[in-house]
Amino acid sequence: MTFRDHEQAAAAARAAVRCAVVTLSDSRTEETDTSGQLILDALRAAGHEIVERHVIPDEPALLGPLLDRLCAEERVEAILLTGGTGVGPRDSTHDVVAARLDKRLDGFGELFRMLSWEEIGPAAMLSRALGGVRYGRVLLSMPGSRKAVQLAMEKLVLPELRHLVWEATGRD
Repeated sequence: MTFRDHEQAAAAARAAVRCAVVTLSDSRTEETDTSGQLILDALRAAGHEIVERHVIPDEPALLGPLLDRLCAEERVEAILLTGGTGVGPRDSTHDVVAARLDKRLDGFGELFRMLSWEEIGPAAMLSRALGGVRYGRVLLSMPGSRKAVQLAMEKLVLPELRHLVWEATGRD
């Protein structure tokens, strides 16, 4: 099967992906979370369904159980996270997500940093954007800045989300 065959099969198999969106921030609320809102708007515009949205502090003790529950939910096919991917002392999203992955999608982080390099230069190395699969659920973790989320959504997430879910779920 060629890449285009995969892409067409994935599009035919899934008209909409059921998504959960999680923002990690010590200062934002649902009302002030512009990055999370950008994800929601982009997903809806692409025809996907939002099944849950959470804005929580960047605390492993909160994120870990939330991810465990979301990954066990049959109605959730993809979890998109924003925030907590840097190297600061409070940035724990990468570590919590990485510890739960069955399979890593190294290309997501690599491509994100490559695309970021084109915009912000060597500061792109500070991002620990991460993708992977757990229990057949796609997890994509992006930085918290609105510009970074826009880049990830436009260039990586939206063009491949249906295909990613189709592959991760065993092409049902």
